Amino acid sequence: MIKKVAGKPYWINLLFLIFALGLSVAVGSVNIPVKDIFGLFGKIISRQPLSNTFQTYATIVFQLRLPRTVLMAIVGAALAGSGASYQGLFRNPLADPYLIGVASGAGLGAVIAMSIHFPYGLLGLMAVPLAAFLGAVVTVFAVYALARVGKTLPTTNLILAGVAASAFTNAIASFLLVQASGDLRRALVWLLGGSSLSGWQPVLASLPYILAGLGLLITMGHALNVLQFGDDQAHQLGLRVNRIRVLVILAASLATAAAISVAGIIGFVGLIVPHVIRLLWGGDYRHLIPASMIGGASLLLFSDVAARAVLAPQELPVGIITALVGAPFFFWVLSRAKRQNYW
Repeated sequence: MIKKVAGKPYWINLLFLIFALGLSVAVGSVNIPVKDIFGLFGKIISRQPLSNTFQTYATIVFQLRLPRTVLMAIVGAALAGSGASYQGLFRNPLADPYLIGVASGAGLGAVIAMSIHFPYGLLGLMAVPLAAFLGAVVTVFAVYALARVGKTLPTTNLILAGVAASAFTNAIASFLLVQASGDLRRALVWLLGGSSLSGWQPVLASLPYILAGLGLLITMGHALNVLQFGDDQAHQLGLRVNRIRVLVILAASLATAAAISVAGIIGFVGLIVPHVIRLLWGGDYRHLIPASMIGGASLLLFSDVAARAVLAPQELPVGIITALVGAPFFFWVLSRAKRQNYW
């Protein structure tokens, strides 16, 4: 089946992504008609003088909307790609950066870096994902060690270990934020999945880490396919299981940590998107991971638009929107996983 529809997920996902990108640029406290957006780009390309209205649009688009759109797209891609990889690595349909505590661990690392000195410059921003990465790696290895029973990884153990890790790291992060001086509301918005950072600096600071993590994950598609047969059979087929496991954990944790360090703790994107892609087009990880990245970018862009529109002109943290959608989806996945095997 994968061979017959291998190209379809990309075309359909790309169409959704293009629509989400346009919607994200157009919708906000000041809505910009789509025809004016095309007109703006046309005038800039042809170097025509801009009227006062188009100058205002140019400021909104290039200094506010476009950086935020790009940031949400790469964050969504990082979370969904990491979620698909964790699910394949642990052979568990509920392995998600948020549910297994990786996001909270990355959040703690980022908060520790921020509490030392809140970074505004590019170099400072680029240091935060490294601290988040360390927190994510420590958390995922701890959860894996706690949940594993022999050579199996029971779903119940994974969820319980993830909940415990999330509670512990969130408690420490909350304590640090309460003790820190400065704008507590901004920190709270960040914890709920929203960023007070604007402009191109957060994009430039996180993009190298996200590209490195996702690029490595894309190359792991075949290895993750082999891992679905179990560790013993994968060994017999010549796969270096331990090496692959460490590489996938490091790459997925790096992408997740970089995303969280600039956008806050956003849940359920890594759970929803891989499941939808798998149900529609199969579980070949060579296609599932890149298709999930595109789908994750689209989902987070739509969620961000909803966060801006629900209480306009005020904005909700995008993490609230993804939680409202993701929690019912999680209940459905959990009930389905009890009745049948996804894999």
